[in-house]
Amino acid sequence: MRNVLSYVVVLFLSVAIVGCGGRKAVDGDVNVEAVDGTAGASTGGLAGDGVSSSGLDDGSTGLGGAMGANGPEGELLSKRVVYFDYNSSLLTLESEAIVQAHAQFLASNSGVQIILEGHADERGTREYNLALGEDRAKSVANVMEALGVSGGRIQNVSYGEERPVALGYDEAAFALNRRVEILYQ
Repeated sequence: MRNVLSYVVVLFLSVAIVGCGGRKAVDGDVNVEAVDGTAGASTGGLAGDGVSSSGLDDGSTGLGGAMGANGPEGELLSKRVVYFDYNSSLLTLESEAIVQAHAQFLASNSGVQIILEGHADERGTREYNLALGEDRAKSVANVMEALGVSGGRIQNVSYGEERPVALGYDEAAFALNRRVEILYQ
């Protein structure tokens, strides 16, 4: 009986160690969603299904057109969610353009602070997803800081898999949950 218990403990520990394996960054496209739920370029139809996060701006802060940012810059400022590929925290040129527009707005409005909320889909352990959400928020923050936004004005928060915007266990739901939300205070 004691040998069986020993084998169970060893098996449990082995599974736990394998489950905590290292993360691997994966290159890939990033998708963005506008505040109104419409999909940006290269979303593959995933972001335009009307699912939105309760933390997204409803337009009442006036970012975009009401603050003098008309045209392409205003359009980029209206996009507050950056989507990531599975197991990735890398930004593409498209997502960097959105982050750059927000960084430029922050640089010209020194009293404004933001929160970057990092999220992950439900695959992976809770700890892994919290770390991945943090990595995603840091990726966005790093671009903003490189463009002159003080790190003291940026707060990174990771919710991991805890705040999904899409329920379901399919790739469309997973894709909507792998995101960073840019929230203005």
